[in-house]
Amino acid sequence: MKSGKVLRNGELVGILSKSDMGIYSFKYEDSWFSDPEKPSVSLTLPKTKKEYQADHLFPFFFNMLSEGVNLQLQARQLQIDENDFFSLLLSTAGSDTIGAITVVPND
Repeated sequence: MKSGKVLRNGELVGILSKSDMGIYSFKYEDSWFSDPEKPSVSLTLPKTKKEYQADHLFPFFFNMLSEGVNLQLQARQLQIDENDFFSLLLSTAGSDTIGAITVVPND
């Protein structure tokens, strides 16, 4: 299983993971969920105690990836399969993203 920390302005929002079976999941951290002042990570992932699951990378996170030629160049440079979106996200969304959300590998 691979996982990454989802951060908003450097503060932990939740954990995004991909199981060995290819199932993606996202769960809010209890401290983030409990604070009514903290917003949801996106409109498609409203704050809830439940763990979101899908057989594809959630659109909000998928949209953080480069597209087209830039995606191909990043994949070649990082030696990651172009279709391994989760690994590409963990490798590229830790800094220099548009907006407040970043995703870093979970050690």
